Amino acid sequence: MSDLDEAYRLEYFEEAGFSRQECSSCGARFWARTQRETCGEPPCEEYGFIDDPGFDESYTLEEMREVFLSFFEERDHERIEPYPVAANRWRDDVLLTQASVYDFQPLVTSGTTPPPANPLCISQPCIRMQDIDNVGKTGRHTMAFEMMAHHAFNAREDIEDPEQYAYEGEVYWKDETVQYCVELFEELGADPAELTLIEDPWVGGGNAGPAFEVIYKGAELATLVFMSLEQDPDGEYEMKDGNTYSEMDTYIVDTGYGLERWTWMSQGTPTVYEAIYPEMIAFLKDNAGIDLTDEEATIVHDAAKLAGHMDIDEAEDIEAARDEIAAEVGVSVAELRELIEPLEEIYAIADHCRTLAYMLGDGIVPSNVGTGYLARMVLRRTKRLVDSVGVDAPLDELVDMQAERLDYENRDTIRDIVRTEVEKYRETLDRGGRRVRQLADEYAESGEPIPTEELVELYDSHGIQPDMVEEIAAERGVAVDVPDDFYSVVASRHGGGEAAETGDETPYADRLTELPDTDRLYYEDQQRTEFEAVVLEVFDREDGDYDVVLDQTMFYPEGGGQPPDHGTLSTDDITVEVTDVQRYNDVIVHTCDDDPGKGEFVRGQLDGNRRKRLMQHHTATHIVIHSARQVLGEHIRQAGAQKGTDSARIDVRHYDSIDREQVKQIELLANELVQDNVPVNQQWPDRHEAEEEHGFDLYQGGIPAGEQIRLIQIAEDVQACGGTHVARTGDIGTIKLRNTERIQDGVIRLTFSAGNAAIESTHTTEDALAEAADVLDVAHEEVPETAARFFDEWKARGKEIEDLKEQLAEARASGGADAEEIDVGETTAVVQRIDADMEELRAQANALVEQGKIAVLGSGREGAQFVVAVPEGVGVDAGEVVGELAGRVGGGGGGPPDFAQGGGPDGDRLDDALADAPEILRSVADV
Repeated sequence: MSDLDEAYRLEYFEEAGFSRQECSSCGARFWARTQRETCGEPPCEEYGFIDDPGFDESYTLEEMREVFLSFFEERDHERIEPYPVAANRWRDDVLLTQASVYDFQPLVTSGTTPPPANPLCISQPCIRMQDIDNVGKTGRHTMAFEMMAHHAFNAREDIEDPEQYAYEGEVYWKDETVQYCVELFEELGADPAELTLIEDPWVGGGNAGPAFEVIYKGAELATLVFMSLEQDPDGEYEMKDGNTYSEMDTYIVDTGYGLERWTWMSQGTPTVYEAIYPEMIAFLKDNAGIDLTDEEATIVHDAAKLAGHMDIDEAEDIEAARDEIAAEVGVSVAELRELIEPLEEIYAIADHCRTLAYMLGDGIVPSNVGTGYLARMVLRRTKRLVDSVGVDAPLDELVDMQAERLDYENRDTIRDIVRTEVEKYRETLDRGGRRVRQLADEYAESGEPIPTEELVELYDSHGIQPDMVEEIAAERGVAVDVPDDFYSVVASRHGGGEAAETGDETPYADRLTELPDTDRLYYEDQQRTEFEAVVLEVFDREDGDYDVVLDQTMFYPEGGGQPPDHGTLSTDDITVEVTDVQRYNDVIVHTCDDDPGKGEFVRGQLDGNRRKRLMQHHTATHIVIHSARQVLGEHIRQAGAQKGTDSARIDVRHYDSIDREQVKQIELLANELVQDNVPVNQQWPDRHEAEEEHGFDLYQGGIPAGEQIRLIQIAEDVQACGGTHVARTGDIGTIKLRNTERIQDGVIRLTFSAGNAAIESTHTTEDALAEAADVLDVAHEEVPETAARFFDEWKARGKEIEDLKEQLAEARASGGADAEEIDVGETTAVVQRIDADMEELRAQANALVEQGKIAVLGSGREGAQFVVAVPEGVGVDAGEVVGELAGRVGGGGGGPPDFAQGGGPDGDRLDDALADAPEILRSVADV
C-alpha cells in the first residue's frame, strides 16, 4: 500500500528554499522556508494578526476580491462569473453551493463536459448550513462566504483514448499552484518566511488527493487540493477515510481562498464580522441601543481577541471558555455574557441577512422542502434574533441592505418574500404556542426534560425556536434538552445543502452497454410519424412482454415529464404494439406486446393523435411558465411538471397564493403568444455559451449532460429541453388554465389543457354550469348570485335550527318530562332519555351544567347513545360514568372528567342502563 509522501515533494519547494518539517506540538508535517518548532496553526500557535494586520494595506471585501481575480487574470486565467448559491439549478445531487468546485461537478470534473475556461478564476458565493450555530460566537465563522479560487482541469495523455474526455493535456499542476499562492502573499506584502503549508490529504465525494493548508499568522487562508484519485477497492493508496484509491485519468487543481479571511487578515479586527460587515453592524448596534462605554468596549475587544487567539472552533467551545476569558479580562462570567451576547446576536443577524440575500436573490422561495426549507429556517432564526436583541427595523429592510450591497436587481421581490414569510411566521407561532404548552404539561407530569427530537419536530411543524420552548417550559418547571448545534441538526434533517440520493437500476445494464447509441429521429422532424429501422436486440420481460432496441427510432422515450409515444412496429409477418418507451443512457428501449425478431427490418408507426396532443401540451407548458413569470415575478421557477394528452400541470415555486385575476392574466398572456404564431425554434449551442447568455434559468425541467445542449426558444423564453414540440405556437390552438392549487407551502400547481383538450375542458365546465342553471331554474349568468343567495339562506336556517335546539334544551333542562333528579353528594344530577341526535344531547347537557347540575342523557335514535357532563369542581368522572353506561348496551365510550360521550348497538337496553345511572353516579363519586 502506497502513501502520498512523494506527492508533496515539489521542485518548487526545493528551488524556493522550503523544507519539510514536523510540528513538535501536533505532529503534522508541513513545509516552510525557515526552521520552526510548530506548524503555525492554532492551537499550536496563536493568531498573530489581531491588532497587527498581516498585509501592507487594509482592504474591503470588494477590494480584496478584485485583487485576487486581477492577480490570476494577469497570469492567463479567465475570470468567470459566479454561479448561484442554489446548486440544484445546474446539478441534481446537492442543494446549495458549498465550494467553488461545486460549479464544475460532476460533468466537468469527470471530463464529460469542458470547463467554461481553462484555467479559470472565480469568487464563488457559498452557504454552509453546518456553521449556522457557530456564527457570531466563535469570531470567525460565517454561514455565507465567498470562496475565491483558481482551477485547472488536466487529463492524462498516456491513456488509450485521450480524446474520450472533454479536455486534454496538462495546463498546470502542483508546483505552479503553490508558486501562485506564495506570489499572491508576496504581492500583498506578506513575508513568505512566515508561511507554512501543512500536508493534509483531501477526501470527498469518492475522490481524493494530496492537499496543503496554507497558514499565515495563525490563520488558514487557503487550501490547495490536487484532485487526482478515485475510490477503487483495488487501489494502491489508502486514505484517512479507510478506503483505497487509484489514479484518475483526469486531475484537477481545486483551490479555495476564503475572501472573508483574507479581508480580516488585512484589517486585523478582533473578529471577522467587524471586517466584513462594518456598516451593518454599526446600524444594528445603533438601532438596538447598544452603546458601550470605553471600558466596556475594551473588555469586549480583549475578550474577542482572546477568543480569536484560542481558535475556538465550535459554539460549545466558546461556552466552555467563558470562565477563562472572563478571568483574563477581569470581569465575572455574568458580566461578560451581558456585554458579549447582544453583540454575538448582532453579528449573526448581519451574516444571516447576507445569507438570505444570496438565497432569495438567486431565486430560492421559502417552503417546507429542500432549499426552500433551509431559507425559511435561516429567515425565522434571524427574525428571532432581531426580536431578542431589540432591533426594531423590519427584517425585509435588513435583508435589503445586504441585497443592495450584493447588487441584486430583484430587491423588491426579495423584500416582498421576507414580509410574507414574517407574517406566516407570526401565524405559525400563534398556533404552535398552544402545542408547546400542551407538550410542557405532558413532560411536567413525567418529570423528564423535553428531548431534542421533540424540539426538532416543533421547529419543523410549527417553526418554534428552542428558546421559546424553554420560556414556556420554564413556566411549568420543565427542562429542555437543547443541543448547541440545534440548527445544524435541523438543517441536516433536510439535506443541509446535500440532495437525497436516488438509484434506479437499469435492466440488462451489462448488455445495453454493448449496444450502439440509438439514433434519435424525433429531433430531426418532430411532426413525422413513420420511419424504418433494424431490430438490434430483443429482451424477454418477466411480465411476458418484450423490450426491443432499434438502430434508430421516431418514438419519444418518457422523460422531462412527457409520457412516451405509442404506436406499432411492423415486419412482413407481424405487427407489434409499442406500449412504453424508455431511455437508458443513449440506448432507447421499446416495450412491445410481441417479439418482432432480432435482425428484422421494421416499419414504425406512431399514434399521430397522441404525439400531436403531447407536443401541444409540452409547448404550452413552456408558454404557461413564461407567462407566469411575467405576471408573478422573475423568481418563478419550475418545481415539477407532467404532460398528458388531456391536460398538463406545472408546479412553480411561489411564496404567495395566486388569485383569480392573476390566473386570467397568465391565461391571457399565454394565448396572446399562441395567437402570435411565433416559431418554436430548436438549437444545439455549446453548453457554456448557452449558460453565459441565458443563465441557469435554462434548466427549468432538469439538467442535461453533454458539451452541447438542446434549447427550445419561444419568443423571449429559452429553456433547455429534450421533449417534442409543435412547429409554431399557433399549432397549439388555445390554452385553458383549469385549476390552481397549493400542493405544498411555497409550491403552486397550475393545471391546464391545450388544443382540442382545452375545448373539451371548456365543454365540461359549461355542461356543469348549464346543469346548475337548470337545477336553479335561472340563466347561466345568474348562477353565482343565486347559489350565493341559497347558501346564505341555508346557513341562516341552520343557525335558526341551532337556536331552536338550544331553546328546547333549556326548556327540558328546566323541568322537562321524564327527567329524574337525584342527589349525588351535594350536587343534583338529572337523568333523562331524549331521543334526539348527539348535537341536541350535547346542547341540553351544557344547559344543565350551567345550572350547576350533573347531566346524564340518553338517546335511542341510533342504538343507544349517552352524554354525561359534570360541572367544574364536582368529584364525578364523566368518562368513567359513560364507560359504565355504554358497557351495559354492548359498546364503549369515554372522555375527559367534565364531558364524555359513548354508546352501543343494543338500544333495547337503553332504559335499563339509565335506570342504573343513579347507582353508577354514586359509585363513581364514592358517596
